[in-house]
Amino acid sequence: MGLRWTDTLDIAIELSEVHTDVDPQWVRFTDLHAWVCALPEFSDDPNKSTEGILEAIQMAWIDEAD
Repeated sequence: MGLRWTDTLDIAIELSEVHTDVDPQWVRFTDLHAWVCALPEFSDDPNKSTEGILEAIQMAWIDEAD
């Protein structure tokens, strides 16, 4: 069972561990989408993401980085 788009906190944690030198506040959604899809545990349909989902992931990542 892998990560799905709705697993925003888990995705944010994974991204913070993989992209340690990135300030998530400045990540473009196109890059964020690509990075999420590239996570080894990610197994959802790449076409099911929305701006709202990407924003939720970014907000969770920002919270995780603080």
